[in-house]
Amino acid sequence: MLNQEDIKKIIPHRDNMLLVQEAEKTSDTTSFGRYTVNGDEFFLKGHFPGNPVVPGVILCEMMAQSSCVMLADKCAGKTPYFTKMNNVKFKGMVKPGDTLETVCELTRSRGDFYFISAKGSVNGKVCVSAEFSFALI
Repeated sequence: MLNQEDIKKIIPHRDNMLLVQEAEKTSDTTSFGRYTVNGDEFFLKGHFPGNPVVPGVILCEMMAQSSCVMLADKCAGKTPYFTKMNNVKFKGMVKPGDTLETVCELTRSRGDFYFISAKGSVNGKVCVSAEFSFALI
């Protein structure tokens, strides 16, 4: 299991936008990530006062960062940029104290473009799913 210092060697994200605390490449086409929401993250301050919920775009970013772990050898010296998101579905809220666990699967690639199917769960319940692509530039 990679920690944040290991993950920083793969992707360029840093505080406050490094949104994966642990990650693991489970095969050539799958990866796993984990982030525990502690409650004082910048994105919770205004979303929503008195009822903090992790924004959907942040959940998508967590899944995307987790997926880069499976492509570590291809990410060297490159930056991953979102190019598309499809079929994004939010099925449950992620709140302070929750640990979001992501499972990402590479569905295809073409040159420097990678296509991912991902799910994020809390306590085994899927909260978000999406298909996305990104380019390594």
